[in-house]
This record gives sequence, C-alpha cells and structure tokens, in this order.
Amino acid sequence: MTRIVRKKQPTAVGGRVGAGGRALNAANETPGRFRDALTIAQETGLLKGARTELVRGRMPKALVAKAKARTGVQSDTKLIEVALANLAVADEYPDWLISQHGTVSKDIDLEF
Repeated sequence: MTRIVRKKQPTAVGGRVGAGGRALNAANETPGRFRDALTIAQETGLLKGARTELVRGRMPKALVAKAKARTGVQSDTKLIEVALANLAVADEYPDWLISQHGTVSKDIDLEF
C-alpha cells in the first residue's frame, strides 16, 4: 500500500494548498473538519461580502480555551467564524467529504 504524503506548498497569496489543490490563506489554517467547514462555506458563498454583522457574547473561559486549542484558532473573531461555518454547513460536510474521495491535485509531490 502506498502512503500519500502532502507537502506544504506556497501559493501566489502566501498561503497553503488545501484538499483538492485549493489555496488556503493563513486565516483558514485550521485542522481537519474545521478547515473543511470553512472551505465549504467559502465555496457556497457564505464568506463573501462585507463583514457587517456583529456577533458577541460572554462565554466561560474554559470553553473558549478548549475551542481554541481544538481548532488551532487564536482570534476570538476567527473562532466564532469557524463555529458558525461548522454549524451552517454541518449537513453538507458528509457529502462534500465523500466527493473528495480519489481527488488528488496534480501539484502534489508523491515523492516517487
């Protein structure tokens, strides 16, 4: 069985290449399904437009710390964006994940 290893590849905007060869900027460098939720939200247009909505609330410190640790997000604003994207596209995630099966970017170095 051959193991595919993806290397970090810079893009024109200084980010990384994500699943399917899509460019990810530094703000979207969250692990696993959280990054995927942001990708789905971006692909479906949910992240377009001006950032005019103000969403805030007081949360227990332990909850925020655990969420930041799990997602790798440091910004409170980005944490809320990841959480909202995860909720907004939760029903689409399984179908999107299945659609990624067998897709490998032509730019990925398979090291052989």
